[in-house]
Amino acid sequence: METLPPGAWLPIAFAVLMALSMLLYAMLDGFDLGVGVLLRRTPEEAERDRMIHSIGPFWDANETWLVLGVGLLLVAFPMAHGMILTALYLPVALMLAALILRGVAFEFRAKAPEAQKPRWDMAFQAGSVLAAFSQGWMLGSYILGFAEGWAALLFSFLVGAIVVAGYTLIGACWLVWRTEGALQARAAAWARGALYATWAGVLVISAATPLASPRIFERWFDFPQVLGLAPIPLATGALFLLLHIFLRRFPRADHALDWVPFAACCAIFALCFQGLAYSFWPYVVPERLTIFEAAAAPESLLIILVGAGLVLPVIGLYTVVIWRVFGGKARPLSYY
Repeated sequence: METLPPGAWLPIAFAVLMALSMLLYAMLDGFDLGVGVLLRRTPEEAERDRMIHSIGPFWDANETWLVLGVGLLLVAFPMAHGMILTALYLPVALMLAALILRGVAFEFRAKAPEAQKPRWDMAFQAGSVLAAFSQGWMLGSYILGFAEGWAALLFSFLVGAIVVAGYTLIGACWLVWRTEGALQARAAAWARGALYATWAGVLVISAATPLASPRIFERWFDFPQVLGLAPIPLATGALFLLLHIFLRRFPRADHALDWVPFAACCAIFALCFQGLAYSFWPYVVPERLTIFEAAAAPESLLIILVGAGLVLPVIGLYTVVIWRVFGGKARPLSYY
């Protein structure tokens, strides 16, 4: 059994907080990015307005988790922050540009004349696709330990497409939950299409991850470690099957279970994230730097932990409040 260094609880605490922030970002901002990807799939302007209205109260708060996760990486693991952002400079720059484009398009489409709204819808969709793809590109590069070469680049691009599909799935399931009528039926059809692409993508990433290093391969397949990992793919497969069955039953007259597809998607995201965390632990930079080697001084971590302890409850409370206040089905959008 590995012996942890003195004061190991501080790097572990920050690794858990950072991982939780990134997971919440993927689930929460994932659905509004997915809605953006789907925005122009419907020709009805009223339905596009309804889609935007369904994410309007949430999308700004969702991006807070990304800021928190990157901030924790910077202050708690500064050496890893420099290595990761240096390796991912281009996709990070593209993601930030895409998020800016989304924000501008979101605000301008609300004030633009009717004739100009399709242009801003196109900009919002383009920003959503590019942001999702850039995040997948970063994930693919991370899985391969920032390897270089055409094969690594192609894998990163493939994972980028997979993440777009995953966000499309959770965005469509969000619309199944938050809309009704014809738009809900469309959303269920979109979700069914994205479901199979996401399922195939999870298989691709699962096949590539243990090949990234002998250490990960051993952790996946050696006994008894394999027993600890086995429940993750089994539960993930069961959730994909549940989604497949459930999405075939829309539209429904009873809306009491409309939340189930979205909850199942969130559970799939959490399980996939758990599988990656299991594979790469305790490395923060794959095969190069552990969380213990990259951590800031214990005195600094204690001060930062106090600050995080004050900030996290505020963000969590704000998130809970807006979900309660703006719960239920999205209604026709009005700015007046």
